[in-house]
Amino acid sequence: MIDALVPLISLIALEVILGIDNIIFISILADKLPENQRAKLRFYGIGLAMVMRLILLAFIAWILKLDHTLFTIFEIDFSGKGLILIIGGLFLIYKSTKEIYHKTELKENEDIPQTKSAGFGKMLVEVMLLDLVFSIDSIITAVGMVQELWVMYTAVIVTVIIMLIASKPISEFIRKHPSFKILALSFLMMIGVSLLAEGFHFEIPKGYIYFSMAFAFLVDIIQMKTIKSKHNS
Repeated sequence: MIDALVPLISLIALEVILGIDNIIFISILADKLPENQRAKLRFYGIGLAMVMRLILLAFIAWILKLDHTLFTIFEIDFSGKGLILIIGGLFLIYKSTKEIYHKTELKENEDIPQTKSAGFGKMLVEVMLLDLVFSIDSIITAVGMVQELWVMYTAVIVTVIIMLIASKPISEFIRKHPSFKILALSFLMMIGVSLLAEGFHFEIPKGYIYFSMAFAFLVDIIQMKTIKSKHNS
């Protein structure tokens, strides 16, 4: 039992780090909805991520087969996992680029009311698509760390509880600070590029990505504090 504790904690930490991408994506989508539907999208989005991962764990043998080569083009091997990562990466790049354009280029009177253009059902489908991509990537990574199924199930459930608790404050923070919303969208774009590269077997260490985004986040915090202190003086 004690021997399984270290891999369990390590897996939970990894799942939480990977779950940040989901929270940010869901938070940005939820901001388009009326206030009474935002918490609902966060709950369903994160809850479905848990259900999806638990179901996929039951088909672990099939999931592992996704890592096998399906075909080769220009000496690049493509697997089921690779194709899913490529599609997910392109989807993230498209969504984040589109949102950055809307936030920075469109004039206020050109911006279509978001509550009319984007419905709850459509957003939930987008969240589920991204959940599927991250779930498959997460499970294949988890199998490389631990062999016991109960450890994987426990890690998924604990991670989802942490994500549900953290989703509201993160969502509120991003909504109140437009500069951080652009930073979050840039973060999602980088994750999209990372998924796309991984699909083509060019893996970018995620540590580099998270470190660079943490540094950018720190710079933004310092800038925000500096501007605030100037206004108060």
